[in-house]
Amino acid sequence: MKITVNEDCGNAPKKLFLKDFNIAFAERDIDFVADSVTDDISWDIVGDKTVQGKHDFLETLEQTRREQISEQIISKIITHGKEGAVSGMRTLQNGKHYAFCDIYEFSGARGTQIKTITSYVIKVRESGKS
Repeated sequence: MKITVNEDCGNAPKKLFLKDFNIAFAERDIDFVADSVTDDISWDIVGDKTVQGKHDFLETLEQTRREQISEQIISKIITHGKEGAVSGMRTLQNGKHYAFCDIYEFSGARGTQIKTITSYVIKVRESGKS
């Protein structure tokens, strides 16, 4: 998998954490992801479903293994207090492209465990195709 991260995406501890979390998520590093979320994690995939609790969260991540990511570009990482956001682009091995923006809420301003994730995922048309 090819990972590209904008050089401005890692100059603060929470930014580094979110960069590492997104890379682990894309690579399906279940152990890192499991250690990074609270037991009562809530993941809202807007327009699709909401996943409640660490067990269901990890199960959902495990189910997405069949959709292998071939490239991930992290364009922006923003953090403030107990909130953060990451945006970028993912390309699957089947050639489909998706723009994403994930909004994170941490368990506390100094915490590095994620309590909620709201994911916006948009399929991007390849140029020249309708």
